[in-house]
Amino acid sequence: MTSTFRTLTVPLDGQKFAGGLPSFLVRDDVLCWTRREAGLVGFGEIARFTATGPERFLEADIWWRHLVLEADITDSVELPGTGPVAFGSFAFSKTSAHESRLIVPEIVVGVRDGQIWVTQLTFDDGPLTEAGALAALDRWLGGGSDGGSTAAESTTAAADFAGNGTPGTAYGKAGGAVVRPLPLAAGATLHTGSLSEKDWMAAVAAGVAEIRTGALEKLVLARDVVATVPSGVNAAKVLGELASRYRECWTYGVDGLVGATPEMLIQVEGRTAQARVLAGTLDRRDAHGEDGLPMDYATRVLAGSEKQRHEHEIAIQSLTSQLAPFSEAMNAHDEPFILELPNVWHLASDVKAELTEVEGHVPTCLALINALHPTAAVCGTPTQVAGALIRKLEHLDRGPYAGPVGWLDAAGNGEWGIALRGAVIESNDTVRLYAGCGIVDGSLPEAELAETWAKFRPMLESLGISN
Repeated sequence: MTSTFRTLTVPLDGQKFAGGLPSFLVRDDVLCWTRREAGLVGFGEIARFTATGPERFLEADIWWRHLVLEADITDSVELPGTGPVAFGSFAFSKTSAHESRLIVPEIVVGVRDGQIWVTQLTFDDGPLTEAGALAALDRWLGGGSDGGSTAAESTTAAADFAGNGTPGTAYGKAGGAVVRPLPLAAGATLHTGSLSEKDWMAAVAAGVAEIRTGALEKLVLARDVVATVPSGVNAAKVLGELASRYRECWTYGVDGLVGATPEMLIQVEGRTAQARVLAGTLDRRDAHGEDGLPMDYATRVLAGSEKQRHEHEIAIQSLTSQLAPFSEAMNAHDEPFILELPNVWHLASDVKAELTEVEGHVPTCLALINALHPTAAVCGTPTQVAGALIRKLEHLDRGPYAGPVGWLDAAGNGEWGIALRGAVIESNDTVRLYAGCGIVDGSLPEAELAETWAKFRPMLESLGISN
């Protein structure tokens, strides 16, 4: 046995896996980051890092850099995401009890620019060969060919994710009352989370009142609901549904956290960093019965709204000001564009920056995340004032919701989205869903509540629940 971290990356026959990356989503314990047909999936686990508190990003960065520093890497593909890779999920708040984590899998399959590859990662001293990597991949795919892990495996993983062996402990107890009558899958029930709808709308009103005092400009308030599915939650099918229906989003699955986010916190390839900022939302159902094309309606109502544009401008200013010290050049859209998703429209802006050296080296993904998170898009502004008000009004430990989720490699490349439109699988039959809204002067509690239901819709529908 040796302590040397070793990896082997070899190309795969694209004809054999013609379905792209979603065809590998066959296990409930899969690690997943996919958009359209591209991305990464991981199987197994050979190493894990966990941390809590304000230094969680920097501690993870140090751990990863030490791990890969003397790694023995054989890579015949040499693309972002080849060689050593870790998947990660971080708590939204520095005060959260939830453990942020980096997970190094045993097998990674990647798809990019029409190329498909497999990477085997190990600390063992046995030979690494292409045949061995393919055999290991076959074992993982064969183990999940029935559509997912066993119920016992899923329950164990979910209990571990909750933090102390008791599903859901880290996130609070579900309320007893059904939120609203919905068509439910296989006898599923839907319950209130930390706050009832009435109490959450009161929190929104309190947030607006604080904004009007001038204490802050924007506040993001989240809420949760809990779905119980007696027939069991199949994470692989949930991820497959999200990857298929929300192709413009990044579908993620890390240790019980699943979802499809439309927002890219930071993507790094070499010295180029990119981000996609969203703020401003319109439920597509609002266009029903309107004259003209739906996109015309979205342009008029969303892009033409002073409130929505103000919220978006705050989010853009937040990200660009935090990214500026790490950039030698930066550009962003002069005008936001409308991102069309199956459930909502968003005002969106893409930002691109060329990274500069800081203290002699280009900043890593996690160093950038440490500087950028939380942005105004998921917290508010000023950040410290908004964060304190969130803790006061939400009555909720967000856990990984609205925190960074994604992957990084040894070369410094990575993609980190914001864990939105997602949920935590707390046990074999229980899922906690999260949604949040940007609150500014002029926000109406009833409208913000309706917006949360529109944002719950991707996860609800992937579970077979419609609202």
